[in-house]
Amino acid sequence: MLHYAIIVSYLLLSLALVLGFIRLVRGPSLADRVVALELLASLTVGFIGVSVIYSGRAPFLDVAMVLALTAFLAAVAFARYLEKGGQRSDH
Repeated sequence: MLHYAIIVSYLLLSLALVLGFIRLVRGPSLADRVVALELLASLTVGFIGVSVIYSGRAPFLDVAMVLALTAFLAAVAFARYLEKGGQRSDH
């Protein structure tokens, strides 16, 4: 039963990854692209989590944590960039 749940999880994560990539390419604004990139990073963390459950290799959780923290810092850096008067297309 766990095997089927893993397959369904991979399929749903793959679908979300494709949709997120479409949003990343199409935009239309820089903020949309950054949010899509954050989504792709979160989905990658999900892929790593499902892979850890399937394989039982716990050290990959460290990779997922580092990726999540890096994505968070990138989002904070982008917010500071916009706050300082960076390129915006919503006004």
